[in-house]
Amino acid sequence: MKTSGLANTHRDILNGPMLSGIVLFALPIALSSILQQLFNSVDVAVVGHFASDAAAATAAVGCNGPIINMIINLFVGISVGANVVIANYIGQGDRKKASSAVHTSMTVALISGIFLLFFGLLISRPILELMNTPEDVLDYAVDYLRIYSLGLPFVMIYNFGSAILRCIGDTKRPLFCLIISGVLNAFLNLFFVIVFHLDVEGVAIATVISNIVSSMLVLLFLIREKSEIHLDIRRLHIDKHDFSRLMKIGLPAGIQSVVFSISNVFIQSVLNRFGTDAVAGSAVTLNYENTTYFTISAFSQATITYTSQNYGAGRYDRCRKAFRISLLMSLLVAGVLSNTFKAGHDIFISVFTSDPSVAEYAYVRMQYLFMFYLLISAYEIPGAALRGRGHSLAPALITVFGTCVFRLFWVYIVPELNPSLGALYMVYPISWLLTGIIVGITYIVLSGREYRKAK
Repeated sequence: MKTSGLANTHRDILNGPMLSGIVLFALPIALSSILQQLFNSVDVAVVGHFASDAAAATAAVGCNGPIINMIINLFVGISVGANVVIANYIGQGDRKKASSAVHTSMTVALISGIFLLFFGLLISRPILELMNTPEDVLDYAVDYLRIYSLGLPFVMIYNFGSAILRCIGDTKRPLFCLIISGVLNAFLNLFFVIVFHLDVEGVAIATVISNIVSSMLVLLFLIREKSEIHLDIRRLHIDKHDFSRLMKIGLPAGIQSVVFSISNVFIQSVLNRFGTDAVAGSAVTLNYENTTYFTISAFSQATITYTSQNYGAGRYDRCRKAFRISLLMSLLVAGVLSNTFKAGHDIFISVFTSDPSVAEYAYVRMQYLFMFYLLISAYEIPGAALRGRGHSLAPALITVFGTCVFRLFWVYIVPELNPSLGALYMVYPISWLLTGIIVGITYIVLSGREYRKAK
């Protein structure tokens, strides 16, 4: 079958070699996520080199990262439920139900985006003050978050639309959308900051415009699509059964992401006590952390799609094989990337700052995190395999304990005993290891039980 737009976008997930299929599926997702991150990275780089108060502007953009993730991650998690439900219907060969689930998902995206717009505007200053944001950064950070919130409906449309395209194995067109919007974002950042001297406001406006462009392109692809995921704006509705399934799978994943982000907000609030340079240094390193994480997340999404389609078709052996391949590739790629960034830290840090103090703080974070970053694969990939089979609650609860409860305990106890950045940063690798062990054991038990039952 051929689709309108980019050619050869459909992928046969139920048949064919899995190693090359999963890699080719995951690669565009990773590149798409990295381009999304570049919206923020370019913001940091531009204000870090061209803003009138570079350190404060860099910190303002960087400290908003955990807050933005906290705001949107509930609904981004729900989009994972849309992916599973639609892919499962496709695996069963039920085009009518797949189409209904597509229109329900996009209606949820639109409603959630409008809600987030007003929510983001409402909480901007209170939450930044609650996080102990430095006084010289606060007003910049509030302006950035308020402007960014105006684009949240388009962020939701893009994320849900991309999840729908992934159901048919299409990861190329979301990448195409972000290449276009990413180039536009870089140009507008420089234009607003250098020409109009808008600093933080300028990079926020550029990001909103770029998000509008990427979401409109995704909508265009779905409207022109000829398969079961075709979108007809006039048919937008919420089917109760589809919505219930979508929420059953997506809501735990979304709550997990929100709680994960909340724990990072608390860590950020402790980090803010170390001053503007420490916050700016953390913001620099986060760009490379996110790049590494996106490769893990890409294989996680490949695991979800391959598992849900094959599970719907009763191809249980392919479900297990998809898990093994995704886990190995995720560990390999994440390990190589994170250690490359650590080895070339001087070059990579200089991209975002020329301030020696900020660079020193950035390297401290790299030292403590990058050696262990591949451990995230140990809970992301098994959790994705469980969600693809319809088990969303168990990995969510475990991750909430391992990332939020444990990290909150660490944040309130350890910095009092050892008030150093190193002691604060060690919470990450320890929580990754703890969560990975528990989620891995859960996957072995539940999948083994289902496999024996199927046999």
